[in-house]
Amino acid sequence: MKKRLLSVAAAAFFGAVLNAQQIKFEEYDLSNGLHVILHQDNSAPVVTTGVMYHVGAKDEVKGRTGFAHFFEHLLFEGTPNIKRGEWFKIVSSNGGQNNANTTNDRTYYYETFPSNNEQLGLWMEAERMRHAVINQVGVDTQREVVKEEKRLRMDNQPYGNLFTTVQKNLFTHHPYNWPTIGSMEDLNAAKLEEFQAFYKKYYVPNNATLVVAGDIKTEETKKWIQEYYGGIPKGTVSPKDFPKDAPITQEKEVTATDPNIQLPAYVFAYRTPGNKEKDAYILDMLSSYLSSGKSSVLYKKLVDQEKKALQVAAFNQGLEDYGIFAFFAIPMGQTTKQTLQTDIDAEIKKLQTSLISEEDYQKIQNQYENQFVNQNSSIQGIAASLATYHVLNGDTNLINKEIDIYRSITRQDIQNAAKKYLNPNQRIIINYMPEKK
Repeated sequence: MKKRLLSVAAAAFFGAVLNAQQIKFEEYDLSNGLHVILHQDNSAPVVTTGVMYHVGAKDEVKGRTGFAHFFEHLLFEGTPNIKRGEWFKIVSSNGGQNNANTTNDRTYYYETFPSNNEQLGLWMEAERMRHAVINQVGVDTQREVVKEEKRLRMDNQPYGNLFTTVQKNLFTHHPYNWPTIGSMEDLNAAKLEEFQAFYKKYYVPNNATLVVAGDIKTEETKKWIQEYYGGIPKGTVSPKDFPKDAPITQEKEVTATDPNIQLPAYVFAYRTPGNKEKDAYILDMLSSYLSSGKSSVLYKKLVDQEKKALQVAAFNQGLEDYGIFAFFAIPMGQTTKQTLQTDIDAEIKKLQTSLISEEDYQKIQNQYENQFVNQNSSIQGIAASLATYHVLNGDTNLINKEIDIYRSITRQDIQNAAKKYLNPNQRIIINYMPEKK
């Protein structure tokens, strides 16, 4: 009875918090196709201005990979009105902070300023969209920056190219086949005109979403947006018609090596639905059940109790067109790959043949309630969420409704997803081995 009372109290608490968390926003389009989302929150004197372009690594072509991520760096080089090297100085000297990030599906730039500098953030992002300077000096400089980033984050990092190996083998036709950072050979071979053409094609208002969140006066903000963005010419945006991959119907095993590791890693990877489908949410929850936290099924069994694995995880990578569900394990001591595979398969089989316990189900529901609250606890987080839900999910109001999708998932749904997607004939096994000296 005591446990029941506690769970009711917890539900009431989360319900109160979540109701208070309703994010109000307004959205509209300019005549040039720029989608605008405004969120007013006058509780703190800060404003985040973000622009998400619907261009990522998948929009590149074989032989010219890495462009979208390269532009994440290149578009800080300046404009006719912002001198080279001045971007970050302008932001910091006005009390702001800024950053950018790229995925397979989109690129996002943002500035957060004290609210009395809201106009400056809007102007800077309009400058980037209207006429960023793409010249040989900038290309040569940022090429070296990206090379160093690749060396630091991937080539010289233990297991740094593991996810790249997963992508390469899980996708054969779809351009998720290569990593976001791309190939240095491709970037070296690219001519200045190709970078200029890429900018002209993708960094246009009708391929972008502008979000302004925080301590704003809505009508004043709309006026500035029209002034700075309204006259930027519309571009020609091609439909995103990417090659599809046939379903995996036969288990495939590949081996890759890494000079930076001493212990092998084994990956069992499955191609799953894109993040607009409910099954992607179910698989997300399923991965949390298996390996989120030290009390999760795989960690408790293979790391904590039986000491068979140094590390084990199940993760669900949601992408726009497909998803990646994968198990990852590093063996402890003399544990063989076959032992880890047998144990992981046994847990999958349990999921396929019986429902998870009500207690475990409630635990992961609580995890998602908590995660939902935390992701929108800052103005920067809200701005990024609003842009992401519009660009990648086609529904900005998921910022308020997504938790309802997780709440609607049943134990039976989890079992059905395990049966549908996690079968041996649907996977790629990757043996990621130390390189022999």
